[in-house]
Amino acid sequence: MNRETFDSVFDALADTPVEAANMTVRADLLLAIRERVRAWGLTQEDAAARLGLTRPRLNDLMRGKLDKFSLDALVNIAAAAGFKPHIGLEEVKAA
Repeated sequence: MNRETFDSVFDALADTPVEAANMTVRADLLLAIRERVRAWGLTQEDAAARLGLTRPRLNDLMRGKLDKFSLDALVNIAAAAGFKPHIGLEEVKAA
C-alpha cells in the first residue's frame, strides 16, 4: 500500500495544482465571510439582504458549500460584507 501525503486537503482533492490553488483561495474567502456574517448576529434573511444574496444562497455559504461559489462571486460577497479583498502571492517551494 502506497501512502501519499499532501500539503493541504485541496491538494488531495484537486486534479491539478491550479485547481487546488483556486479552491484554497475560495475557502479562505468563504470562511472569512461566514465569520463576519456570524458576528453580525442577524437572521439569515437580514444578512442575505445586507450581502445582496437570496436566503438560500446565503445558506449555501454558511454551510460551506464551496463548490457553489466561484472566486469572482466570493470576492463580490466579501466586498459587500465590508472587506477590501486583495491578492497576495507566495513563491511555490520546489519539491
